[in-house]
Amino acid sequence: METIEVIFYIEGLGSDKKVLERAMEETAERLKAEKSIRVHDVRVEEIIEDPDNDTLPYSGMIEARISGPLNAVFNTAVRYAPAAVEVLSPPKIEVDAKGLMELLGGLSYAMGQLIDKFGPLAAYPSLEEFPEPQIGYSREEIEEFIVEDRKILYRFVVEVFGDDEETVTRNFAKALAYEGCTINKLVPKVQSEDENGRKYILIAAELLSTFENLIQLTAKYSPVAIAILEPEVVDITAPELQGALADVAGFVYELTMRPLKKRILEKKNTEFKLNP
Repeated sequence: METIEVIFYIEGLGSDKKVLERAMEETAERLKAEKSIRVHDVRVEEIIEDPDNDTLPYSGMIEARISGPLNAVFNTAVRYAPAAVEVLSPPKIEVDAKGLMELLGGLSYAMGQLIDKFGPLAAYPSLEEFPEPQIGYSREEIEEFIVEDRKILYRFVVEVFGDDEETVTRNFAKALAYEGCTINKLVPKVQSEDENGRKYILIAAELLSTFENLIQLTAKYSPVAIAILEPEVVDITAPELQGALADVAGFVYELTMRPLKKRILEKKNTEFKLNP
């Protein structure tokens, strides 16, 4: 697989300057020791203090230039959750369907572990007023989506829970449309039902999405199965790759920061109660 060269900008926040300095140095050393990528350069910036921030006043940045296969670069983005990503080369890559499925499978597994630990990522505003999307397209329309819009035709299976199969499926279709998907097929199947009537449902979906959209959905839903149908080879531009890496890193950061945000909120609530 073609080598990707990127710069990761890894941010650190903390309430203690010395502790943050040590954490940033340890992160840099851990990154240098990575075996699946080549680390060209790692620079740890000076810690900056924000006197107006009374919760996390100190911040630092690591700038790391790395290169490696596509899968390894994505895995590194998941492990280090950079605040920003810059793709240096190449301007475009080609990935076959098998290689893309391997990437998505690894991403789904990694994100699934984080979601199990920190909670779900897929959250939407009320979908009641959102129109029901079209489901089903002709072969000619599908070919046009693939050729003209550079979309990928794929199938994936996700786990959902709810009291009513029809309502769950309808809302899932709206959520997919909200994410920007084109839905060709949607097939729910109830797997089990608990004593309260809550159903465990597997929904098999045949969708068309851009590469970045496909990465977003895989990270958010952690599908239990995924298959790329068409095209046999997917071309990905540097801006598309940069956007997808930034999306994944942002999702990981959001999940892993939840405990810290919760502690900060609890502290503020306690201070408010003590100082009415």
